[in-house]
Amino acid sequence: MRIGFDAKRAFHNGTGLGNYSRDLLRILSKFYPNNTYFLYNPKKSKDKRYPLANNNIEILPKSKFWKKLSSIWRQGAIVKQLVADKIEIYHGLSGELPKGINKTNIKTLVTIHDLIFVRYPELYSFFDRKIHFAKFKHAAQIADVVIAISEQTKKDIVTFLGINPDKIKVVYQGCAAAFKKEYNQDLIDKTKEKFNLPNNFILNVGTIEERKNVLNLVKAIQNIDTKLVVVGNDKSDYAKKVKQYISDNNMQNKVQFLKNVDLEALAIIYKLADIFVYPSIFEGFGIPIIEALYSKTAVITSKDGCFSEAGGANSMYINPSDSVEIENAIVQILNNPSLKKEMEEKGLTFAQKFNDDVIVKNIYKLYT
Repeated sequence: MRIGFDAKRAFHNGTGLGNYSRDLLRILSKFYPNNTYFLYNPKKSKDKRYPLANNNIEILPKSKFWKKLSSIWRQGAIVKQLVADKIEIYHGLSGELPKGINKTNIKTLVTIHDLIFVRYPELYSFFDRKIHFAKFKHAAQIADVVIAISEQTKKDIVTFLGINPDKIKVVYQGCAAAFKKEYNQDLIDKTKEKFNLPNNFILNVGTIEERKNVLNLVKAIQNIDTKLVVVGNDKSDYAKKVKQYISDNNMQNKVQFLKNVDLEALAIIYKLADIFVYPSIFEGFGIPIIEALYSKTAVITSKDGCFSEAGGANSMYINPSDSVEIENAIVQILNNPSLKKEMEEKGLTFAQKFNDDVIVKNIYKLYT
């Protein structure tokens, strides 16, 4: 088959949507090598986030005109290119499909990760909300199949976009191979030294924004004999608020912020952590939870929403708005080595449902 992808995020996004796109393209290329995968990229990437496999072809806008207006090309003009390339299936990997594609013979799928901009409109500008809603609704309406990354996201697509639930298929996400590997002690020691990591620490990974709720985690470790390592971009206004709290409460020696951490180093940091705590208010799925489970690290995350889908029965669940409840959960695990070990071992077993072969089989069934 000749399968096309909206690959913008694969080439240009270093976080969630980019990770999903790269990982899906990687496993499709590996498990189904006889297809040709066309990766439509609006502009040349400056880095090597996604190294092309032998059966991958990167497609850029052909003319100077569309190279200058690449974002518009991706939204509609790309359809002529898809037809010329004889694409049989086109997969929008991040909630979008180009206008007019439903008037061709190309079959379409779109992955919708979440509708957070509808659930929490205060976190987005008025125009961003309107643009996101219009793009997602259009894509969901014209797609032959809508892929939701969790049952929670499927419910939101039905509720907020009015899409028939029979059209929506839930296919979970996996995570990068780096989190499933074992690393030698020398590399582990070098990583620990490079980032000046403490011997014992709690870990949090993700963009530092209000929805991720890091401030309540900072409050939770205030009176615990441990340290917190936060991996994520710390340039937001919310990050400034978190840092101000740390300063006001003389916690500078208890909280460490890391950014620009490569995938291998991040995987090692997960393995070094005592507990991974993810007190997010809302997610479409929560890949960091899966990364922690594969790293054999105990997980504390939020009640309700999609979190139990990712965390399984042996993660610990808390009210993310209650810093005391988060604190008590951390203390309970730190003071109970047998509980910690059980969470780690059973969490790793649960994570096998997110293995590459399981996910790629479910995706490919939809393609065929």
